[in-house]
Amino acid sequence: MSAQATVLYDAPGPRARTIYRLASVAVALVLLAVGYAVYRALDEKGQLTAEKWDPFLESTSWTTYLIPGIRGTLVAAAISIVLALILGGLLGIGRLSEHRFVRIVSGVVVELFRAIPVLILMIFAYQVYAEYQVFKSSYLALAAVVTGLTLYNGSVIAEIVRAGILSLPKGQTEAAQALGMRKSQVMVTILLPQAVTAMLPAIISQMVVALKDSALGYLIGYVEVVRSGQQLGAFYGNYLPALLVVAAIMIVLNSALSALATYVEKRLRSGKKGRTTVEPAVPPAAPGMDLTANV
Repeated sequence: MSAQATVLYDAPGPRARTIYRLASVAVALVLLAVGYAVYRALDEKGQLTAEKWDPFLESTSWTTYLIPGIRGTLVAAAISIVLALILGGLLGIGRLSEHRFVRIVSGVVVELFRAIPVLILMIFAYQVYAEYQVFKSSYLALAAVVTGLTLYNGSVIAEIVRAGILSLPKGQTEAAQALGMRKSQVMVTILLPQAVTAMLPAIISQMVVALKDSALGYLIGYVEVVRSGQQLGAFYGNYLPALLVVAAIMIVLNSALSALATYVEKRLRSGKKGRTTVEPAVPPAAPGMDLTANV
């Protein structure tokens, strides 16, 4: 902690600095002790030997477990992200509607599914789809995972859309309405294009959340990368290396998604900055109407 006084706190005295140092040393010792205990436990189980990493050098480990899991994660995340963006856009615009009924329905849907955990939505959707045989058994888990992710992330994106539109100056809406534009035209042609750029950082974060939450699908039997890693660890008895590899795969996937979304955001921002205003062409004067010719 800084020894200089600020608005939030006074400068610590000699006694307070001594207490801070002792507390820091105590915390460091506790962390070292916990780390050593974990190391001893893993070493006794044989999880730190080099042989535990050998299965990842075999192609069967990837083709049988990891690659199908990665494919399942990407499929569930891609479908749910697209549907969540559509649902969130509709609900966000609906909450700004002039019609009271549309605002109430949109608000109830958003607040309801924002308050329910994603896992409960997945389990509930799985039970409903299985009970009424809405989907084939091979697509049952995927449909439940996509439904849970879409409802939750769509509700969050709806609030992002609503906040992004409300953050724009009201003068633009008033000027467009003064020109005779309908509210739908104002929303589509003026407000949404500007709000999208402001909303992109929050939407990117929500897309990463959807990708990570797809791992919850293993509780209802969906084949994704976390479930595949657990199965691989159970087969070869290398749980720690398997979980570390799964963690590395998730980091790579999330980083790639963030990089792609950031690239799209930069392109959108640079495209708007690069647009130039074209001056309207001035029609030539009619013959005999140039009053400045004699000056």
